[in-house]
Amino acid sequence: MNHPDDDERRLRELLGQLFGDRADEVIAQMRAQGIDPAALAGGGAMPDPATMQHVLAQVQRMLSASGDGPVNTDVAHDLARQVAVAEGDPSLTGTQARQATDALTVAELWLDAATTLPPSGGQKHAWSRSEWVEATLPAWNRLVAPVAASMADALATVLADQLPGDLDVSLELPGLPAGALGPSGLGLEQLGLGGLDPAQLLRRLGAAAFGMQVGQAAGTLSREVFGATDVGLPLLPGPGTVLMPTNVAAFADGLDAPADEVRHFLAVREAAHARLFTHVPWVRSHLTGLVEQYARGITIDLDTLEEQVRDVEVSDPEALRRALAGGGIFGLQPTPEQQATLLRLETALALVEGWVDEVSAQAALPHLPHAVPLREMLRRRRAAGGPAEQTFSSLVGLELRPRRSRDAAALFAHVAVAGGPEGRDHVWDHPDLLPGPGDLDDPAGYLARREAQATAHSDVDEALAQILGDDDQH
Repeated sequence: MNHPDDDERRLRELLGQLFGDRADEVIAQMRAQGIDPAALAGGGAMPDPATMQHVLAQVQRMLSASGDGPVNTDVAHDLARQVAVAEGDPSLTGTQARQATDALTVAELWLDAATTLPPSGGQKHAWSRSEWVEATLPAWNRLVAPVAASMADALATVLADQLPGDLDVSLELPGLPAGALGPSGLGLEQLGLGGLDPAQLLRRLGAAAFGMQVGQAAGTLSREVFGATDVGLPLLPGPGTVLMPTNVAAFADGLDAPADEVRHFLAVREAAHARLFTHVPWVRSHLTGLVEQYARGITIDLDTLEEQVRDVEVSDPEALRRALAGGGIFGLQPTPEQQATLLRLETALALVEGWVDEVSAQAALPHLPHAVPLREMLRRRRAAGGPAEQTFSSLVGLELRPRRSRDAAALFAHVAVAGGPEGRDHVWDHPDLLPGPGDLDDPAGYLARREAQATAHSDVDEALAQILGDDDQH
């Protein structure tokens, strides 16, 4: 008699042949659907028809159109939810929710004394990890869509000549009895996917793969972030502030500062981000536009890709999986235009983080005894990044980390000394006036150039007013 652990190990091995490193995620999806992996693989007998229906539904969902986009959003959503709750996602108590929203309310009062930008005006939220996934996943899907589309098109182009026009995939899962999936194995017709041409099938497979990557990363992020703005990008469609009590409490457990101080400091940072994204509306489109511009500029080295998949047999899913598993097959090479876009994005992210860092510190210092060490802790944590950020780096081809946030904070502090909070906040008046990489090296020079520009504009306005006044007299 087989031991259940042996049965599950057999299933894990056979799924590994088909899905590689994602085998554990497939098994997790089975469990989420109420399927017992050990029972599926055990005994060598015909699996229960209802169980097999669950399996077929999972495969069908993996290959579904999901809006015909380059990312299978259904797969991304399901996996993100599973990853979010993998380490626990308890429902928030009334006390937790009230503490979070109260901290966000107090944060607005403190920020009123530190910045000229008014409150965002949006709703204050206390979210679980699952709620964070639901609210932010659409933004992540949009961010990775351009590069996903480029890769899917390249793969379809390279393999088009190798796939027969009447392709019909039939799979038997190793380790299951012959005929367990029907007399002809697992076919496209059986999955309700009949009529797909090879290019469509490849795009579906690519969309599912990207959906799994996005879901894994978003789910992992939901266990790390404190609100909706930690990554420096506007992930919510409109104004609002968020605190995640479970993650905030876990972070505070490892610090010397009282949990209440940690909560309030993180609330100030969240509210500062929200003010900037709401009342400087071009910042939102500027950041997301740079990410999308970089992703759309990705070019696929078709020669490299073709070399990797040249000997792949269409009937051998394991060979195709191995070919697609290596990230190098896409031959991503940043163009000079992309490198320039990346520099602009890194500078913009640093400026956002630097402004929030400086304003939050000024708002919190009079009220929180541990504001200085908390500020330094957050700086180091942001600079180090995490596994989810690394995953998105591999997906989109860039890192969402503000490398020069300390320099940006120093620049904003320098401007505030000379021009007060008003002068510091006026840096955001127009994207053309933003400091560049060179300005981060020379805050004094940047301030001098801004003053010269302001004087020049004033002279022009005065001259125009004089000309118009002379015309009125005539």
